[in-house]
Amino acid sequence: QLVESGGGLVQGGGSLRLSCAASGATFSRYAMAWVRQIAGRERVLVAAISADGRNTFYEDSVKGRFTISRDNANDTVYLQMNNLSPEDTAEYYCAANYWSMMRTAQAYDYWGQGTQVAVSS
Repeated sequence: QLVESGGGLVQGGGSLRLSCAASGATFSRYAMAWVRQIAGRERVLVAAISADGRNTFYEDSVKGRFTISRDNANDTVYLQMNNLSPEDTAEYYCAANYWSMMRTAQAYDYWGQGTQVAVSS
């Protein structure tokens, strides 16, 4: 089970930190990702992290602004989002894939319910 938290409304230029708490499996065996979806559009993977936390991937539009990290001792993955813009407004989902860090949203098998992020101009 994946449970996201930390979403909300923020002004442009502001920051938010999303958290995703995992349970029910050996967290350290799963690559994790944050995926966002704007209403009516496909899900887009914005950041991913390997099972051991050593490797990360970022979608071009968030490079230098977003940071994904994980705490395997506490079964939690984070997404620090800085310098937010209205274009970042979306539903953000936490996703897990057994072992392999993939770069597309469709490759992930397990999903949370999502948390809404809204950025005002």
